[in-house]
Amino acid sequence: MKNDTPKKGGPARKPAAKKPAPAARDFEGERIAKVMARAGLCSRRDAESWIEQGRVAVNGKTLTTAAKNITDKDKVTVDGKPLSTRERTRLFLFHKPRGLVTTDRDPEGRATVFDYIAEKNPHLPRLMSVGRLDINTEGLLLLTNDGGLARVLELPSTGWLRRYRARANGDTDQARLDTLAKGVTIDGIDYAGVEARLDRVQGANVWITLGLREGKNREVKRLLEHLGLATNRLIRLSYGPFQLGEMAEGVVEEVRTRVLAEQLGGSLAEQAGVDFDGPVVDRTPEPERADPRERTGPRPKRPRQESVRPRQESERPRQAGERPRPDRERPRQDRERPLSERATKKAQPGTEKPRARKHVSALRSDRAEAEKGQRRRIESAATEDRKGRKVVVERVSAVARRGEAGAEEAADTRNARRFKAEREKTEGRADKGARTGKTARGKHKPSGETGAAKFFRRDAAPKGGAPRKPRGK
Repeated sequence: MKNDTPKKGGPARKPAAKKPAPAARDFEGERIAKVMARAGLCSRRDAESWIEQGRVAVNGKTLTTAAKNITDKDKVTVDGKPLSTRERTRLFLFHKPRGLVTTDRDPEGRATVFDYIAEKNPHLPRLMSVGRLDINTEGLLLLTNDGGLARVLELPSTGWLRRYRARANGDTDQARLDTLAKGVTIDGIDYAGVEARLDRVQGANVWITLGLREGKNREVKRLLEHLGLATNRLIRLSYGPFQLGEMAEGVVEEVRTRVLAEQLGGSLAEQAGVDFDGPVVDRTPEPERADPRERTGPRPKRPRQESVRPRQESERPRQAGERPRPDRERPRQDRERPLSERATKKAQPGTEKPRARKHVSALRSDRAEAEKGQRRRIESAATEDRKGRKVVVERVSAVARRGEAGAEEAADTRNARRFKAEREKTEGRADKGARTGKTARGKHKPSGETGAAKFFRRDAAPKGGAPRKPRGK
């Protein structure tokens, strides 16, 4: 046993100073880089680089290291601007075309997935991929704005099955494909069991469907090379419960929050630290207003906008049987003018509108009003026309009032004499027809002869001919 008693004549030893225990606050909250990545500002690697450059401050103090935990009470600023509020956890399905690299920045200058999405869909937040696809691999790619969710979904321990369809050049059979189910080791790398099924043979190529759960770098191509096949096309069909389906190439579709919560379950959601109650930031860019001086084509038509002015009492539609009101017949601008201005308002020369022609009924009513109060003389006579039909003729003429000029009386007298002459002339024709024994229809009137006389007269010889023979002889 060690004796701490100092020796005689020697210096006394001081007890070792205890290190202060770390404050509980140092273990609260989340790392600053993680918070910045969840806010959609940048990746964790970029956040750590920004902190080293002195661009990030917490509660007014510039950070020099990324080993810092913060809580919701801390105020974080990046380049002097406050950190945006954490957005709701969102997941997107993307049909990746061939020729795009799944990375934020490519040192070789090739087109990236995120540049393609930002150009086609500027309203989406900053996204990160769940796993990666090679430049020549096409198909389903999961994208999310939550780094925690992306990390959890790409872990092999999550156990989500990923299905691929590969076209490879070479010859194989189902028995050789079944050897991949037990797992293989290639170049010192262990690959877990893979489900492989031979779909069809197309000339020198074969189509194979594979299902794996690890998703290591170039795993499918290396497994097929192990069997002597050269992959010339690779399509990812599904990732866990999410399917590519009939989605068009280059299209991005968002998974509903309710569906995402159901597929994750409670354990994965808690492990990823998702937030389904946060807000959704609207990033739709405002349309740019073109300079009218630079317009080369025709002026676009302005959309028709309905007035939001409340309808006035004078503008309401007239009900059935309601009498028109004078103030409602005038234009609105005229009703709002003072009464003195309305009375003195005169039409400018050359601006008069042509009057509308009156209807026949209106003309008749005007004539009746003009003739109201005049005495009328009605003359009637019965006569016959040339065919013997009796016709009753009436003539209505206005009698001049007392004190009026005698010209009208003379005109009435002249018309009366003319009407009398026409009547006498018609009656004379009727008397002449009676004397000749003809009716109006031109037939002989009955002469009163007996039947025998009528018989012999009918048998008389006509003028200039032989006598007729009596009937029956």
